[in-house]
Amino acid sequence: MTDPSARQQLLKLLRQEALEFKDIILSSGRRSNYYIDCRRVTLSAVGAYLTAQLVLQHLPPRTVEAIGGLTLGADPIVAAVAAVSYQEGHPLQAFIVRKEAKGHGQQHLIEGPYLAQRARVAIIDDVATSGGSILKAIRAVQQQTDWQIARVMCLVDRQEGARELLAQEGYELSVLFTGAELTSLPD
Repeated sequence: MTDPSARQQLLKLLRQEALEFKDIILSSGRRSNYYIDCRRVTLSAVGAYLTAQLVLQHLPPRTVEAIGGLTLGADPIVAAVAAVSYQEGHPLQAFIVRKEAKGHGQQHLIEGPYLAQRARVAIIDDVATSGGSILKAIRAVQQQTDWQIARVMCLVDRQEGARELLAQEGYELSVLFTGAELTSLPD
């Protein structure tokens, strides 16, 4: 069950702080007349807390042991979710998938605490356009671990193919907001 007031507060924050109307090329390579920089919200105290609350409402207790995603968009989200989940008595671990393995040290592609074999995990991203970043995180988890991907989520789905791409791979994308919700006029 989603707390409507928390959802409305976060939607308002995303509209005010993260949404910018301008011509831009997205990480997917596509052109757009608007940009959503969720980090402006997820790196703020209130935005991190509200985001974590909503994500946890979409992850019933004990459905996953950890949440992670591709750096940099997922980083503040997974850290906030881990902290708030601990506070709520159902702690989740967090992990970060690098865009490429480090060339020094232990050369990890995935950073975070050790998880049990076959741990159930959620993959999350801040904004999904084509789904490429989420798929990159999924592939890294599949190649580097034996974890089971139980949930795939994003804070905002721009509705430009991510859901369809992930469905072709056997994953259902759980979405907190759509690009249309952010770009439409407030009620």
